[in-house]
Amino acid sequence: MPPVRQTFGSKWPPRASYPYSVAFVVAAVAGLAFGAGVQYLGTLTAGSVLGSWTWTVSGMSAPWLVLPFVAGLTQERARRAMVLGLLVTAAALVGYFGMGHSPMEGAPLDRFFDRVLTQMRTGFNPLWIIGGIMTGPLYGLLGHRWRVARSWISAVLVAGALCFEPLARSVAGMLSRHAVVWWVEITLGVATAAYFAFLIATSRRARRVLPT
Repeated sequence: MPPVRQTFGSKWPPRASYPYSVAFVVAAVAGLAFGAGVQYLGTLTAGSVLGSWTWTVSGMSAPWLVLPFVAGLTQERARRAMVLGLLVTAAALVGYFGMGHSPMEGAPLDRFFDRVLTQMRTGFNPLWIIGGIMTGPLYGLLGHRWRVARSWISAVLVAGALCFEPLARSVAGMLSRHAVVWWVEITLGVATAAYFAFLIATSRRARRVLPT
Protein backbone atom coordinates (compact mmCIF):
# COMPACT_ATOMS: atom_id res chain seq x y z
CA MET A 1 0.00 0.00 0.00
CA PRO A 2 1.55 3.35 -0.99
CA PRO A 3 2.16 5.90 1.78
CA VAL A 4 -0.52 8.54 2.28
CA ARG A 5 0.71 12.09 1.89
CA GLN A 6 -0.32 14.18 4.89
CA THR A 7 -0.85 17.93 4.68
CA PHE A 8 -1.34 20.11 7.71
CA GLY A 9 -1.84 23.47 6.05
CA SER A 10 -5.47 22.81 5.23
CA LYS A 11 -8.31 20.34 5.57
CA TRP A 12 -9.26 20.82 1.94
CA PRO A 13 -8.76 17.84 -0.38
CA PRO A 14 -5.49 17.91 -2.31
CA ARG A 15 -7.27 18.14 -5.66
CA ALA A 16 -10.46 19.91 -6.65
CA SER A 17 -13.28 17.51 -7.46
CA TYR A 18 -14.80 19.81 -10.07
CA PRO A 19 -13.57 21.32 -13.35
CA TYR A 20 -11.93 24.73 -13.24
CA SER A 21 -14.66 26.08 -15.52
CA VAL A 22 -17.22 25.34 -12.80
CA ALA A 23 -15.26 27.52 -10.39
CA PHE A 24 -15.42 30.34 -12.96
CA VAL A 25 -19.18 30.04 -13.29
CA VAL A 26 -19.74 29.88 -9.54
CA ALA A 27 -17.45 32.88 -8.95
CA ALA A 28 -19.23 34.92 -11.62
CA VAL A 29 -22.70 34.13 -10.28
CA ALA A 30 -21.65 34.69 -6.66
CA GLY A 31 -20.00 37.99 -7.58
CA LEU A 32 -23.06 39.24 -9.45
CA ALA A 33 -25.33 38.29 -6.54
CA PHE A 34 -23.00 39.91 -4.01
CA GLY A 35 -22.74 43.18 -5.91
CA ALA A 36 -26.45 43.37 -6.63
CA GLY A 37 -27.24 42.62 -2.99
CA VAL A 38 -24.87 45.30 -1.71
CA GLN A 39 -26.41 47.84 -4.08
CA TYR A 40 -29.94 46.88 -3.03
CA LEU A 41 -29.10 47.32 0.66
CA GLY A 42 -28.26 50.94 -0.10
CA THR A 43 -31.65 51.74 -1.63
CA LEU A 44 -34.55 53.61 -0.11
CA THR A 45 -36.65 50.47 -0.45
CA ALA A 46 -34.31 48.36 1.68
CA GLY A 47 -33.90 51.17 4.20
CA SER A 48 -37.64 51.67 4.59
CA VAL A 49 -38.32 47.94 4.99
CA LEU A 50 -35.33 46.76 7.03
CA GLY A 51 -34.10 50.00 8.55
CA SER A 52 -31.55 52.61 7.61
CA TRP A 53 -28.73 50.46 9.02
CA THR A 54 -28.71 48.70 5.64
CA TRP A 55 -27.26 51.86 4.08
CA THR A 56 -24.25 51.59 6.37
CA VAL A 57 -23.78 47.91 5.50
CA SER A 58 -24.01 48.77 1.80
CA GLY A 59 -21.14 51.25 2.14
CA MET A 60 -18.70 48.85 3.84
CA SER A 61 -15.41 48.09 2.12
CA ALA A 62 -14.11 45.05 4.03
CA PRO A 63 -16.66 42.60 2.53
CA TRP A 64 -15.25 43.47 -0.91
CA LEU A 65 -11.90 42.12 0.29
CA VAL A 66 -13.30 39.04 1.99
CA LEU A 67 -15.13 38.08 -1.23
CA PRO A 68 -12.00 37.42 -3.39
CA PHE A 69 -10.26 35.88 -0.38
CA VAL A 70 -13.00 33.25 -0.15
CA ALA A 71 -12.78 32.69 -3.91
CA GLY A 72 -9.01 32.15 -3.72
CA LEU A 73 -9.51 29.84 -0.78
CA THR A 74 -10.97 27.25 -3.14
CA GLN A 75 -7.86 27.01 -5.33
CA GLU A 76 -4.58 25.14 -4.88
CA ARG A 77 -2.76 27.07 -7.60
CA ALA A 78 -1.77 30.69 -7.05
CA ARG A 79 -2.45 31.90 -10.59
CA ARG A 80 -5.92 30.39 -10.64
CA ALA A 81 -6.69 31.91 -7.25
CA MET A 82 -5.67 35.36 -8.51
CA VAL A 83 -7.76 35.00 -11.66
CA LEU A 84 -10.74 33.86 -9.64
CA GLY A 85 -10.31 36.74 -7.19
CA LEU A 86 -10.30 39.21 -10.08
CA LEU A 87 -13.31 37.53 -11.71
CA VAL A 88 -15.49 37.50 -8.61
CA THR A 89 -14.65 41.15 -7.88
CA ALA A 90 -15.33 42.23 -11.47
CA ALA A 91 -18.64 40.34 -11.43
CA ALA A 92 -19.54 42.03 -8.14
CA LEU A 93 -18.87 45.45 -9.65
CA VAL A 94 -21.05 44.59 -12.64
CA GLY A 95 -23.82 43.42 -10.32
CA TYR A 96 -23.48 46.56 -8.21
CA PHE A 97 -23.69 49.05 -11.04
CA GLY A 98 -26.21 47.00 -12.99
CA MET A 99 -28.63 46.69 -10.09
CA GLY A 100 -28.64 50.47 -9.64
CA HIS A 101 -30.12 50.92 -13.11
CA SER A 102 -32.35 47.85 -13.28
CA PRO A 103 -36.16 47.67 -13.21
CA MET A 104 -35.85 46.42 -9.61
CA GLU A 105 -34.71 49.94 -8.78
CA GLY A 106 -37.55 51.43 -10.81
CA ALA A 107 -35.30 52.34 -13.74
CA PRO A 108 -36.42 51.71 -17.33
CA LEU A 109 -34.42 49.36 -19.53
CA ASP A 110 -33.88 51.91 -22.29
CA ARG A 111 -30.31 53.27 -22.35
CA PHE A 112 -29.41 50.83 -19.55
CA PHE A 113 -25.82 50.36 -20.68
CA ASP A 114 -25.30 54.08 -21.30
CA ARG A 115 -26.43 54.91 -17.77
CA VAL A 116 -24.25 52.21 -16.23
CA LEU A 117 -21.17 53.34 -18.16
CA THR A 118 -21.82 56.96 -17.23
CA GLN A 119 -22.01 56.10 -13.54
CA MET A 120 -18.82 54.06 -13.74
CA ARG A 121 -16.97 57.07 -15.15
CA THR A 122 -18.23 59.67 -12.67
CA GLY A 123 -17.33 60.62 -9.11
CA PHE A 124 -15.08 58.28 -7.15
CA ASN A 125 -16.33 55.23 -9.04
CA PRO A 126 -13.24 54.94 -11.30
CA LEU A 127 -11.08 54.79 -8.16
CA TRP A 128 -13.25 52.05 -6.63
CA ILE A 129 -13.06 50.08 -9.87
CA ILE A 130 -9.27 50.40 -10.04
CA GLY A 131 -9.07 49.41 -6.38
CA GLY A 132 -11.15 46.32 -7.06
CA ILE A 133 -8.95 45.35 -9.99
CA MET A 134 -5.92 45.56 -7.70
CA THR A 135 -7.31 43.99 -4.52
CA GLY A 136 -9.25 41.20 -6.24
CA PRO A 137 -6.18 39.24 -7.41
CA LEU A 138 -4.26 40.14 -4.25
CA TYR A 139 -6.88 38.79 -1.87
CA GLY A 140 -7.47 35.83 -4.16
CA LEU A 141 -3.78 35.02 -3.72
CA LEU A 142 -4.08 35.51 0.04
CA GLY A 143 -6.93 33.00 0.08
CA HIS A 144 -4.75 30.51 -1.78
CA ARG A 145 -1.84 31.08 0.61
CA TRP A 146 -4.12 30.50 3.58
CA ARG A 147 -5.36 27.26 2.07
CA VAL A 148 -1.97 25.77 1.27
CA ALA A 149 0.25 27.22 4.01
CA ARG A 150 -1.88 28.82 6.74
CA SER A 151 -0.13 32.11 5.92
CA TRP A 152 -0.18 34.55 8.83
CA ILE A 153 -0.01 37.42 6.34
CA SER A 154 -3.33 36.32 4.90
CA ALA A 155 -4.80 36.14 8.39
CA VAL A 156 -3.58 39.61 9.33
CA LEU A 157 -4.80 41.32 6.16
CA VAL A 158 -8.25 39.73 6.24
CA ALA A 159 -8.92 40.14 9.96
CA GLY A 160 -7.33 43.59 9.90
CA ALA A 161 -9.67 44.73 7.14
CA LEU A 162 -12.63 43.86 9.35
CA CYS A 163 -11.20 45.21 12.58
CA PHE A 164 -9.75 48.49 11.36
CA GLU A 165 -12.16 49.68 8.67
CA PRO A 166 -14.20 51.72 11.17
CA LEU A 167 -11.02 53.39 12.46
CA ALA A 168 -9.80 54.17 8.94
CA ARG A 169 -13.18 55.62 8.00
CA SER A 170 -13.25 57.69 11.17
CA VAL A 171 -9.82 59.17 10.44
CA ALA A 172 -10.89 59.95 6.87
CA GLY A 173 -14.16 61.50 8.05
CA MET A 174 -16.21 58.87 6.20
CA LEU A 175 -17.68 56.95 9.16
CA SER A 176 -21.44 56.76 8.73
CA ARG A 177 -23.92 56.45 11.56
CA HIS A 178 -25.32 53.25 13.07
CA ALA A 179 -22.39 52.47 15.34
CA VAL A 180 -23.79 49.02 16.07
CA VAL A 181 -23.00 47.98 12.47
CA TRP A 182 -19.36 48.94 12.90
CA TRP A 183 -19.15 47.17 16.25
CA VAL A 184 -20.53 44.03 14.64
CA GLU A 185 -17.85 44.28 11.97
CA ILE A 186 -15.13 44.71 14.61
CA THR A 187 -16.49 41.73 16.54
CA LEU A 188 -16.43 39.61 13.41
CA GLY A 189 -12.86 40.73 12.78
CA VAL A 190 -11.74 39.77 16.27
CA ALA A 191 -13.50 36.40 16.01
CA THR A 192 -11.89 35.81 12.61
CA ALA A 193 -8.47 36.71 13.99
CA ALA A 194 -8.93 34.30 16.90
CA TYR A 195 -10.02 31.52 14.56
CA PHE A 196 -7.06 32.13 12.25
CA ALA A 197 -4.67 32.11 15.22
CA PHE A 198 -6.11 28.83 16.46
CA LEU A 199 -5.68 27.18 13.05
CA ILE A 200 -2.14 28.47 12.66
CA ALA A 201 -1.20 27.15 16.11
CA THR A 202 -2.84 23.80 15.36
CA SER A 203 -1.00 23.54 12.04
CA ARG A 204 2.36 24.26 13.66
CA ARG A 205 1.80 21.69 16.38
CA ALA A 206 0.91 19.11 13.74
CA ARG A 207 4.13 19.81 11.86
CA ARG A 208 6.19 19.35 15.02
CA VAL A 209 4.77 15.90 15.70
CA LEU A 210 5.09 14.76 12.08
CA PRO A 211 7.52 11.82 12.01
CA THR A 212 10.64 12.34 9.90
